[in-house]
Amino acid sequence: MSSKNAVVLLSGGMDSAVVLAMAREQGFRCHALSVRYGQRHTSELDAARRVAQALGAAGHKVVDVDLRSIGGSALTADIEVPTGEAAAVDPIPVTYVPARNTIMLSVALGWAEVLGAADIFCGVNAVDYSGYPDCRPEFIEAFERLANLATKAGVEGAGIRIHAPLQHLGKDAIVSEGLRLGVDFSHTVSCYQADAEGRACGGCDACRLRAQGFEGAGAVDTTRYA
Repeated sequence: MSSKNAVVLLSGGMDSAVVLAMAREQGFRCHALSVRYGQRHTSELDAARRVAQALGAAGHKVVDVDLRSIGGSALTADIEVPTGEAAAVDPIPVTYVPARNTIMLSVALGWAEVLGAADIFCGVNAVDYSGYPDCRPEFIEAFERLANLATKAGVEGAGIRIHAPLQHLGKDAIVSEGLRLGVDFSHTVSCYQADAEGRACGGCDACRLRAQGFEGAGAVDTTRYA
């Protein structure tokens, strides 16, 4: 296993862009992985390509997993994305995608084994995380245990490490860290219902948290709004 290779889950949003920059700063050769899972906001995949190129990823792979076929989320089915006050009503909102992070980390785990990478980075966050159960520290710890039980690398190699460096940071701290690392946030798309050009709606939970992050960091909001 090469300690210099890492797989970085890259959604195209601000959090994963910062994680890619952090992994690069730590000396990893970063292989960016995005998943086309049937999300309505496919412009985030265009954003992921821009971010991967701008931040010097060693490569960028997009894997197709059709979660739209099972639906169950406003991001993968014909369910309205809540905006404004309605976006913060439910403890686990309708924008939660069943099993998404489990599936994405599993795909990343498979590619990491192929690459000989012992490290996987993801941008999950337990502070400004909208109530998603698969963004909690307990989930990341459990998946790392699974990864080391379920893989040849875990049994015979140096083991697999799951890094979630934003886990306990607020959005303002994430923005500040990204700016320190030279992340161009104008390349990123966070909105749950961004248009084909990547312009944000300004009203969904993701837009609200993103705007609060820029405001809290005292930084210029470079988000493009529809």
